[in-house]
Amino acid sequence: MKTLIFNGSPRKNGDTASLIKLLTENLSGEVKIVNAYTCGISPCIDCRYCWKHNGCAIKDGMQEIYDYIQECDNIVIASPVYFSELTGMLLALGSRLQTYVAARYMRKEWPVAKEKKGAVILVGGGSGGVERACETTKEWMKVMNCTEQHEIVASRRTDHVPALEDEQAVAGVLSIAAYFNGQ
Repeated sequence: MKTLIFNGSPRKNGDTASLIKLLTENLSGEVKIVNAYTCGISPCIDCRYCWKHNGCAIKDGMQEIYDYIQECDNIVIASPVYFSELTGMLLALGSRLQTYVAARYMRKEWPVAKEKKGAVILVGGGSGGVERACETTKEWMKVMNCTEQHEIVASRRTDHVPALEDEQAVAGVLSIAAYFNGQ
């Protein structure tokens, strides 16, 4: 089993990272984590290369991620929520999924053949909601062919309670691991 995790957090030891660590400690198989803040992947530049060609004109680490998306069994999007949305760096990285949208709607091809399971982990404090972030992740999961999705796990009061002390979030992350592991 192979799991790809998109980590949208800038903090190496923050709440999002702690929930990702809990998840990976309970997953079987191989795990690849892409850290949006350190991966050096450029955002989409709307060059429209993908309107007529497979892949992307920008040659960077995203090519390896595209390959992993093709072969993995599970995809997780984990991010803090800033102003009710995923972090800016994760949005920039996710913009490179535009090649899949172009394949599907411009070239009439299905770009990711293998069906996958998906899960989303959102973390945030303050008074903002997570609805916009959920809508974004739903679109990303669709273009990466995540046909089955675990319910979204959200730890929403991290300004008062650390995510690892949020019993519902911890239970949700453990449920994602069981779901991916086929239990």
